Amino acid sequence: MKSELSDIKTDVYHAQESIPLCPDSLLLLLGSCRTSFSRKSGRPVILCIGTDRLIGDSLGPITGSFLLRYGCPCPVYGTLMQPVHALNLDVQSSIIRKHHPNSPVLAIDASLGPCSRIGALSLHPYGLLPGSGVHKHLPHTGDISITGITNSESLHPYLALQTARLSTVIKMAEEVCECILSCLL
Repeated sequence: MKSELSDIKTDVYHAQESIPLCPDSLLLLLGSCRTSFSRKSGRPVILCIGTDRLIGDSLGPITGSFLLRYGCPCPVYGTLMQPVHALNLDVQSSIIRKHHPNSPVLAIDASLGPCSRIGALSLHPYGLLPGSGVHKHLPHTGDISITGITNSESLHPYLALQTARLSTVIKMAEEVCECILSCLL
C-alpha cells in the first residue's frame, strides 16, 4: 500500500521500502545523514516514539530507557519515564531542532504488519509518520528510522497494540539498543 505522498512514508509495514536492521546498514545511513547535514554535525539525536500505556506501542520508550541505561553517547528523547507520544511530539520536535539543529534524527517507533513479520525490525532511509497505523495525523518525524512490528495489522489497531506480547517488544528493544550502541561506541 503506497502513500499518496511519495516523499513521506508511514509507520505501516512496507516490505519493498525497508532494510533489515543491522549495524552495517545503520552505520551507512548515519554516515550519509551526517554528510547531507554538514561535516560539522554532531552525533545523531535518537527520538524514541511511543507510550508505555500500550504494550505494542512501547517499543520506542523501552528502547530509549535501555539506551540511557547502557550509556548511549547520543542525546535520547523518549523513555519510559518521559515518553514522546502524540500529545507532546510537536513540543519535543521543537526542542530537538532548537538544541541540535545540525544533527540527524534517528526516529524509532512500533508498527503493525503481517502476522508472519511480528518481531521484525527494519531500517528506513527516511523518517516516518508516527501514529499512522492507528489513523492519527502527526507530523513527519526523523531523517532515518527504525520500525518494529509488534503485532499484526487489524481492523482494530488499538486492540492489536493492547494485545501485543511484552516479551516480544522487550526482545526487539534490546536488539535495537544493541545495534545502535555497536555503531556509536
